[in-house]
Amino acid sequence: MSSPLKFIRPRNLNESRVLSWFSKKNTHCSISNSRIPGLNIGFNSDENQDIILEQLHVLAKETDTSLKHIAIAQQTHSDRVKVVTKGGIYPDTDAFVSSTLGISLLIQVADCGAVLLGDATHQVIGAAHVGWRGAQKNIINKTVEFMLELGADINNIKAYISPCISVDAFEVGQDVADLFPGQFVEKNLGNKPHLDLKGYIFQQLVTMGIVKSQIVMDAGCTFSDENDFYSFRREASKAGRMAAIIKLNEIG
Repeated sequence: MSSPLKFIRPRNLNESRVLSWFSKKNTHCSISNSRIPGLNIGFNSDENQDIILEQLHVLAKETDTSLKHIAIAQQTHSDRVKVVTKGGIYPDTDAFVSSTLGISLLIQVADCGAVLLGDATHQVIGAAHVGWRGAQKNIINKTVEFMLELGADINNIKAYISPCISVDAFEVGQDVADLFPGQFVEKNLGNKPHLDLKGYIFQQLVTMGIVKSQIVMDAGCTFSDENDFYSFRREASKAGRMAAIIKLNEIG
């Protein structure tokens, strides 16, 4: 790797106790013989698993975390939330919460939203994979509820909504559009309705009681920004996955 890795560092979830990252495509750091260029950490992408493991080691080094302390979700667009106390690969899981010091939670995305959540005061973190299916199944609400059960205070929770497919690019069928309130469905962008996934995620967080000023919504669109992000809708089987990571930092 000839130049440093590029990450987004959410401004509201980076302090002494809670740290977070969102990886960019980083095509300059491609591994020899990889099918998909860049920092691809998608176990469900069309890539050799040994190469994915090598990329995960790169991420672990970047976040100053042993790979054995990173919880990685094998996502299925479900509403399944797991409370975790150690790293590892968790099947059929789309969200994590934890209060274990030193642990990192990792979500993979390539058009869906990743939502990172942290209450630094009470030392509780969460991470959720939120596509339209997860959003419709209220995975955000369930993740926040699990955090509250672990001792988080709703007034202290800060949230970050990652780059994901924008309303301009997210054309859906009428059957999907009908699952969402009309205020998040745009009907004037083409022949089919478009879904404002980011706006819906934001509203779900607010409805759960998270203070608006403590929510950061990234403006990035994974579909339109080919240089920085993978997009399954744009690249199909050739798409890699970005990583959204939140760490409950162990300090003195």
